[in-house]
Amino acid sequence: MRRASWLLGILALVSACGTEAAGPTSTQETRRPRYFDIKAFLDAQTQELTRRNPAVEKRVMLRGGQIETTRVPEVEWSKELQIFYQADINKPALRDAYKIMHQDKWQGGSRTVYQADRDDKAPVTMLFIETKADKVQLLTATIQQDNPLFYSEKRLLLRLHNGKLSEYEVKGVQKLVLFDTLRYSAAGRVLD
Repeated sequence: MRRASWLLGILALVSACGTEAAGPTSTQETRRPRYFDIKAFLDAQTQELTRRNPAVEKRVMLRGGQIETTRVPEVEWSKELQIFYQADINKPALRDAYKIMHQDKWQGGSRTVYQADRDDKAPVTMLFIETKADKVQLLTATIQQDNPLFYSEKRLLLRLHNGKLSEYEVKGVQKLVLFDTLRYSAAGRVLD
């Protein structure tokens, strides 16, 4: 009798472990994004651009100086688009932090504006997405960080043509207490 209960205990333990291993490893994998899924969108763009491997014309301006332009034949897209992942509003800490402030739909397209609650300290203050035929055509975001020592604002823009990235841009301003304000912009145009 003792041996039978011991075997039942082992069997229960093994079957419980087997069930858990077959299921999802976290609730994050099963949870659907509440807002537009920027992470999945950027992952798909990164994969597509890596596969195509297009050259890029880059323009950079720092401290209000002259714009410098260069052609880059090969780009590591996972690093190039990394800053745009900051516009992800589906992070668990941001749950219920955003509202759809405006949404229009027309035949074959839509425009949606997500805005952070005024009382919330969410870094993405605004996210705008324009789609046509279920493909993103334009995505813009404003990201702010403000505390007694530091202020930062970034404006991000992704422009697509037929679902493929054609242009991207980051414009920003940074201000540290007791230091001058730094303004910068960086843009890229995908050359096919």
